[in-house]
Amino acid sequence: MALYLGLDTSNYTTSAALYDSAAGTITQAKKLLPVRQGERGLRQSDAVFHHTVQLPEVLSGLSLPQGAIDGIGVSVRPRNADGSYMPCFLCGEGTARVLGQALSVPVYRTSHQIGHVLAALYSAGQLSLLHGAFIAFHVSGGTTDCVLCEPDAAELLHIIPLASSLDLKAGQVIDRVGVMLGLSFPCGAALEQLAMQSDAVFHYHPTMKGADCCLSGLENQCRTAYEKGEPPENVAKRCLTAISEVVLEMTDAVLSQHPELPVVYAGGVMSDMLIRRRLEKENRYFAAPEFSCDNAAGTAIYAAVCAEQGETCEHLQSQN
Repeated sequence: MALYLGLDTSNYTTSAALYDSAAGTITQAKKLLPVRQGERGLRQSDAVFHHTVQLPEVLSGLSLPQGAIDGIGVSVRPRNADGSYMPCFLCGEGTARVLGQALSVPVYRTSHQIGHVLAALYSAGQLSLLHGAFIAFHVSGGTTDCVLCEPDAAELLHIIPLASSLDLKAGQVIDRVGVMLGLSFPCGAALEQLAMQSDAVFHYHPTMKGADCCLSGLENQCRTAYEKGEPPENVAKRCLTAISEVVLEMTDAVLSQHPELPVVYAGGVMSDMLIRRRLEKENRYFAAPEFSCDNAAGTAIYAAVCAEQGETCEHLQSQN
């Protein structure tokens, strides 16, 4: 048995996971950061405070076996890109380093985005895709990114940006529309449930610049419709229908340049079934909802794969 602990302290979720690489099983524990009703997020200082309070509780929920951890994976920044930084990830990184020193095990540092991609691959039963190139979407409150993923000896995955949103991100639009409708932040799951109550049919023509998209106009359209008296369930469906069309348009644009590559959809927005149904096709893979939203499963898997590869990921280890 080889056990790997994963930690992720994203902008809105404290999460930990335990990956048994021999059995291929994952145990997760997570807790949303508290956001006041009517608000659309947290300041980074507040996020850091809440992670500091919640991490011990979340870790205790895993019932870690004493002395049996072989390595720790942790997200330390949003993306593997120069200048990518958010203070909230310091909470997970600091905890990982302390645990690594106490347990005398290596700590493998990666990005939140790679964690999402690995969790999606695991959930879809497609970890074998790590041996070749594939396309990944990371669609959440902070990103609407499409990237090319290639095997990399140092970082496990080399990420090449292909397309993104040029203004608001898909998750931002969902949360802004949801809060406008009186839903609690983060609003994705509740907005989906509301949209399921609607029989309305909407057609949306995305605003694109090449493979990139623009989403600020969608928020304005939803607000205008709501102010004119459109029922909340119709506004919710209008919003999610539009986002599904945007991601579909981005997918088609990218696949026109990389037609043979598989596509993996990750991130909280991609757990929405209305969106997923519009995108489902052969050679496209989706994470299960529990592996779509922010989670530490991917960082635990990252640690396991790096450990199996030996020294190739060594420079990403924290010095214990």
